[in-house]
Amino acid sequence: MFIEACVASCGIHFGSVLYHKIRNKLNEIKNKPKTLRTEENRYRSGNKFSVRKIEPSCKKIYTSGKDKIEKSIHWDLTVTTVALGLAAVSTLLYPVLSVPTLLLLIYSGISIFRKVYEAIFKEGRVNIFVLDFVLLSGLIATGHFFIAALGRWSVALSTKLLFKTKDNSEKRLFNLFGELPNTVWILKEGTEIEVPFEELRNGDTIVVNAGEIIPADGIIINGIALIDQQILTGESQPFEAGKGEEVFASTLLLSGRISIRADKSGKETVAARIGEVLRQTADFKLSVQSRGEIMADKTVLPTLGIGGLAFAALGSVSALSVLYSAIGYDIRLIMPLSVLNFLRIASENGMLIKDGRAMESLSRVDTVVFDKTGTLTQEQPRIGNIHTINGYEEDELLKYAAAAEHKQTHPIARAIIYEAKERKLDLPDIADASCEVGNGIRVSLSGKMIRVGSVRFMDAEGIAIPRKIRNIMSYCHEQGYSLVMVSVNDHLVGAIELHSAVRPEAADIIRGLKKRNLSLYIISGDHENPTKQLAQELGIENYFAETLPENKADLIEKLREEGRTTCFIGDGINDSIALKKSDVSVSLRGASTIATDTAQIILMDKSLSQLCRLFDLARKLDANLNTGFLTTVIPGTIIISGVFLLHFGLITSTILSNFGLVAGVTNSMLPLIIHRNND
Repeated sequence: MFIEACVASCGIHFGSVLYHKIRNKLNEIKNKPKTLRTEENRYRSGNKFSVRKIEPSCKKIYTSGKDKIEKSIHWDLTVTTVALGLAAVSTLLYPVLSVPTLLLLIYSGISIFRKVYEAIFKEGRVNIFVLDFVLLSGLIATGHFFIAALGRWSVALSTKLLFKTKDNSEKRLFNLFGELPNTVWILKEGTEIEVPFEELRNGDTIVVNAGEIIPADGIIINGIALIDQQILTGESQPFEAGKGEEVFASTLLLSGRISIRADKSGKETVAARIGEVLRQTADFKLSVQSRGEIMADKTVLPTLGIGGLAFAALGSVSALSVLYSAIGYDIRLIMPLSVLNFLRIASENGMLIKDGRAMESLSRVDTVVFDKTGTLTQEQPRIGNIHTINGYEEDELLKYAAAAEHKQTHPIARAIIYEAKERKLDLPDIADASCEVGNGIRVSLSGKMIRVGSVRFMDAEGIAIPRKIRNIMSYCHEQGYSLVMVSVNDHLVGAIELHSAVRPEAADIIRGLKKRNLSLYIISGDHENPTKQLAQELGIENYFAETLPENKADLIEKLREEGRTTCFIGDGINDSIALKKSDVSVSLRGASTIATDTAQIILMDKSLSQLCRLFDLARKLDANLNTGFLTTVIPGTIIISGVFLLHFGLITSTILSNFGLVAGVTNSMLPLIIHRNND
């Protein structure tokens, strides 16, 4: 009596759970709103934290779709859990419960039947769900209710776990760039006012204090601060920013206090655009994933055929065991998880992947082509020789040039001012100077007229260029150097050489790429000598000099015709045609050009320092995807072989099939776990 009472209690409990689930499901369908919730309702119901997540316009629809999928998965798990419990009790103690078990299994099979119907009658093809439906039908027909329930439950549970893991990975990835304060302080008529984040408008003056997250992209108009931009650039060292410098939303102000003119807020910010780019990239269906799905579908008919052979030779149990193999079935589930984790690792290290195909192609690249200017060399040149005439000293000439340029922010001005500071020169006070900017600059300084600029500027100003300087001009032209002329009171007093400054990390990166057996090329619009010198300095054997921008793409195409898989590294905009022609394109322009940059991959810290790691990540992703592929193929192969050679039964087939799934998920998550431990 006690056992029967327990059995009855279990039956009542499971029946009650199922009844409530069905009733809630029906009420949910009946009361389903006809329109999506508003932003206000969504925030009111869901946001109880101190930060707000950036909400792209498409996220509402995206979230709604994911909610439906999650509810469907949860419902399937509930039904199969009840079915498994009833099947266990009916098998061991109370056979009468096999009736509700059968009903639940039939109900569980309805969703599979719908997919089979769509595949056969709407799409005209046979897919993996046909095999799934035949397997379930066979188990029910032969009375293997417990095995059928166990199989459906294991599929539902693994699908639920995979969905949650994938969803959590997506949220962590997308929210890397999405934290913003709920309220912001803006300055109006000299008074600081706290307003909701949604009321922030472009042009507002924002006040940010130490420890706060910068809420918008903008320009500092007052104050100095130490800012942590690692979330955007991957650079671990904070930088000091002052008046006139650009700052980005979602970065952290470590110390100081600044006022910012908001230029971009909300979904216009760099952080929001990065989040959306990552979302689009993560949704890309990798070709290896597609190959797995195609393979899984192509194995259906052969598997059914082998199952029929097993049925004829060994009986129904062996036939059903063969159907459990489902080679390649899990690829569509575990591959996106691998991609998400590698995208996250790349993003945390300052590498933004805009196109999922780039990560696949990068592992096959054998040739890397660098654009010289701005890629291997820095934007800001360095000062070379300083040529003087008419009795002037180098420091005196440099002092005049730096004084004239001290209010300018272009790279040449910065190079001249930097050299003056390195030489510890005291610059004259030019607070009352007048300037005219064109191909050069003219300032009045202590009763002297100082002109700094190009040869064309000097010609326009009527300044004669002595033969000595013209000879130097010819030499510099051959070497690829630029010259800045300096005159005092209508007489030229000298010229300053400007040399391209090689990026400090370039030599190490080139050595690293060579160790990875990559062929390296330089493409440059400069003359032969400077291009050759740079190639020799960095140890690059191949280079193309005096190449027009429109011809760079032709050279890339030529390399591809030779059978090479190319990666072009350029500035992202000026080299747009070459970037598109290459198999993989990388840009060093950083975070501010995401919307206009045509490159597939952007190095956010504007340096080459992460390039070798980028190639390593691509190769690790390729290896991880291949391993994941094997975790779905090997168990299925073992099952089919074991049925004929070792007489595997249904339990063994189920265990092996789920072992492969667990191995695949572990393989997908392992790179992120290792990355976290190393950090």
